Amino acid sequence: MRALIFDLDGTLVDTVYEHVVAWQQALAEADMPIDGWKIHRRIGMSGGLFTRAVSRELGRDLSAEEAERLQRRHGEIFRALAKGRRTLPGAVELLRSLAEWEVPYAIATSGRRPEIDASLQALSVAASVPIVQRGDVARAKPEPDLFLAAAARLSVPPEECYVVGDAVWDLLAARRGKMFGVGVLTGGYGMDELLAAGAYRVYRDTAELKSSLDELGVIP
Repeated sequence: MRALIFDLDGTLVDTVYEHVVAWQQALAEADMPIDGWKIHRRIGMSGGLFTRAVSRELGRDLSAEEAERLQRRHGEIFRALAKGRRTLPGAVELLRSLAEWEVPYAIATSGRRPEIDASLQALSVAASVPIVQRGDVARAKPEPDLFLAAAARLSVPPEECYVVGDAVWDLLAARRGKMFGVGVLTGGYGMDELLAAGAYRVYRDTAELKSSLDELGVIP
């Protein structure tokens, strides 16, 4: 049976811009100001990859201690900004329908606990749904480890999985894991960018995806 593996931020919950603001504030506090649009283009990477990208923008290396401090402060600011998580259109209904149709699905995110807990609660994700977070794997997106771990927990071969994500990093990771990538526009990337990164289909949001699942062969 085919399965779906979902990214979280920007795909199921409307938290991309809280992450942008949290990173921007954490960097500003550390006297490392960076334009918001440069941060947005890297949301979806792991915190470690993000801080390495920041070091390139700044033109200087960040120590391991600085990177860890930035990631910790980002998490604190993000939780304060995003106390109430807004689910994206159709997300709750899609997950509920997949459960009713007995279509296996998992969530795989570059986020970490406790940052992701409120999002999972807002989505009413059942305890039986596999959740793969950054701390569960050695490498995060654009490496495929998160998605491969999710497929393993679902006991579904990678080639039978669709990865649903809002960022180019999701789709690059899906390609590297030999999975089909499905893009949604709710993270701020354009259709052309998602298609170029390897999306098989691109939908406006998860509401449109739900009405088009027959195109993916997920439901009859």
